[in-house]
Amino acid sequence: MTADTDGIVVRDLAGLAERTAASALYRSVFGYQGPEHAVSPRLLAALHENAGTVLGAFDEAGCLIGFCYGFTAVEHGELYHYSQATVVDARAQGRGVGRQLKHAQADAARRTGAGTMRWTFDPYALRNAHFNLAVLGAAGIRFLPDFYDDGGSDRVLVRWDLDRPGSGTRAPASGHPAEGPSGHPAVDAPADDRTAAGDPDDRARLRRELADRFAAGGRLVGVARREDTPGRVSYLFGQDQA
Repeated sequence: MTADTDGIVVRDLAGLAERTAASALYRSVFGYQGPEHAVSPRLLAALHENAGTVLGAFDEAGCLIGFCYGFTAVEHGELYHYSQATVVDARAQGRGVGRQLKHAQADAARRTGAGTMRWTFDPYALRNAHFNLAVLGAAGIRFLPDFYDDGGSDRVLVRWDLDRPGSGTRAPASGHPAEGPSGHPAVDAPADDRTAAGDPDDRARLRRELADRFAAGGRLVGVARREDTPGRVSYLFGQDQA
């Protein structure tokens, strides 16, 4: 169990009622209606008993305001923890709940023997990119086009080093980022306050360029706004070290 100075407590979910509340919060935050998007309380119980993570964040009144879950996985002999989802009630956003959940999940992952965590995020959602790459210090290691096979779910897979969480290469929040670390050219795109490449043609071009950069062995280390060209962002790449 962890607690911060704002009175938020993160701990394992206990019992059917809390797991059901987490499932409802998940649907509410993402606006899901169909049963295909549901998170089963029974699945959460099974994960909890089998090296998975099922964590809730509770406010001062004991109300559930955030939730994350994940499971242990292996690729090429590397044991890692995969974080499937992290959600925060809209009324609690801006209080550091997501960061606290991720760090609690990292603590739990270490206890299973995992040295890294992975998860995916929408590369066109700029706040998500900032949180994953700049705040946590994770690095994008793979581009996954239409990950959920629904026609609109491009994702970037990130890797987070649990021995040094937050120590990843961080991009500046703004400036003139023509290059990433070690001279890797940036990928530029138009953007508004929340989203990169909202126009379909711009999105298609950005999609191709991101896929090509990852295929060439790059890793995404930051997304920075261009002060020299308002209304644009740069995707910064270093060399893949995963």
